[in-house]
Amino acid sequence: MNRWLFLLFSIKLISADPTPVVLWHGMGDTCCMPYSLGLVKYFLEKQIPDVYVNSIRVGNSTIADLENSYFMNPNKQVQYVCDMLARDPNLQGGFNAIGFSQGSQFLRAVVQRCAHKLPPIKNLITLGGQHQGVYGLPHCGAIRHRSCDYVRKLLNYAAYYDWVQSSLVQATYWHDPLDEKTYKQKSEFLADINNEREINQTYIDNLNRLENLVLVKFDKDTIVQPRETEWFGFYAPGQAKKLLRLQETELYLQDRLGLKKMDEAGKLKFLSYPGNHLAFSQEWFISKIIKPYLIGTTEV
Repeated sequence: MNRWLFLLFSIKLISADPTPVVLWHGMGDTCCMPYSLGLVKYFLEKQIPDVYVNSIRVGNSTIADLENSYFMNPNKQVQYVCDMLARDPNLQGGFNAIGFSQGSQFLRAVVQRCAHKLPPIKNLITLGGQHQGVYGLPHCGAIRHRSCDYVRKLLNYAAYYDWVQSSLVQATYWHDPLDEKTYKQKSEFLADINNEREINQTYIDNLNRLENLVLVKFDKDTIVQPRETEWFGFYAPGQAKKLLRLQETELYLQDRLGLKKMDEAGKLKFLSYPGNHLAFSQEWFISKIIKPYLIGTTEV
């Protein structure tokens, strides 16, 4: 994860009694290795003195954590993390959360399913998340892994088979715009957290508890297809060419998640970066994420 080397710069920000931060990594990545989110954790601790950072590890080792990013059903992962966060004594006063790639929609699911049972989740920041799913997987994983080719082949031919949905993480947010009916019926994770089968009011209420939902899209993303999903946009149903902005989708127009309400209240933030997937600069990260949402100041 060499792109994270930029995080070793020494600019330091001051925050009295800083709010803890929870991180969740993406597909093929790990919580804690020094070339991965371990470096992000270290960076945040250097920039925000005395901050507590919990970089989520799903499993008993970093290897298990990496494997689970491919093969542990997200519904099980989300419950695992809900229980973990509820037990963490360092989070009892509330926390901010940052999701990286697929960790974005997984943390959103934590908010929707568990926020009423957890300490206050103040800001949810999603970097390159796949909120309306993906239709295409040209590359996968921050770390090269033999599972990647296997994942791509299964998604292309069998994403909605029951056994694939239960055993392959990426299948659970595979969104085929050519077959919306099957997607809504068979998607074990994404169709549920997007309230596309039935309305779960708890999901709406919990999401609206956030102070801000910050959506970061990478304008030159070559990993996430379509990249508009990072802002909750997606293909218009029935084809895979025309793209709809969030505000044009049924999800927004019917306000199935309360996103329209959040947008009108100024709680839905759309940020973009002119780079590839997660390849942002340290200056941008400090000015656009850390200052306004993690320490609540514009002063260095």
